Amino acid sequence: MVQEAELDAIKEEEDDGLSVPMDAEASSTSMTSRAYGKLRADIMSGTLQPGRKLKIEELRASYDLGTSPIREALSLLTSDHFVERIDQRGFRVAKVSAEEFEELLKTRCWLEERALQESIENGSQAWEEQVVLANYRLSRIPRSQAADHFVANAKWEAAHKQFHMTIISKCGSSILLKFCDRLYDQNVRYRQLSGTKAYPARDIAEEHSAICDAVLARDADLASQLLLKHYRRTSKFLDAEL
Repeated sequence: MVQEAELDAIKEEEDDGLSVPMDAEASSTSMTSRAYGKLRADIMSGTLQPGRKLKIEELRASYDLGTSPIREALSLLTSDHFVERIDQRGFRVAKVSAEEFEELLKTRCWLEERALQESIENGSQAWEEQVVLANYRLSRIPRSQAADHFVANAKWEAAHKQFHMTIISKCGSSILLKFCDRLYDQNVRYRQLSGTKAYPARDIAEEHSAICDAVLARDADLASQLLLKHYRRTSKFLDAEL
């Protein structure tokens, strides 16, 4: 869903100098939020592939939404770096590259290592229980919707993000958490590209359980080492794709 600060930035539409009625304004905001959510999800999942041109008319038909909500959503996604403007010719899904992924990976490792260490130092017993629950829920959901080949599972994706955000949630910095949240979402696009190769080759559940155990043991060094190794393994599967 569009963040509140971003929705507040959507300008109030006017008609002949008169403000749009509040119910119409709310409806417009709701439609923009809906367009934003659908586009963002399809970009992150790879349904809308990197570099694809985003034509307004096609998107209108696909999402059953008006031109204005689509345009406003694309503008917001440009700010999020999921979409790029093509001069005056419209929009396209942001491209991916090995160089960008390495920069993204490096930055995530810097920030999340610190956030994890601070959380291990400051986290309470209630936080430990949240970590255990997040890992348990994640372990109960299959990574792929199909058993014989990789098909991304949206429920697993949601639980996966919940686990990773939970283990760093007690770092004591809301700003740091916001950066980590956005970098996580940017990384999902790249991880989807490696899914077909990584799925049969990795025991993701075991990797998460090892991180969880180190967190519960309050071993900050081991937990950080396992987390960074967990992230860096993805880059090995991305080399061929990028």
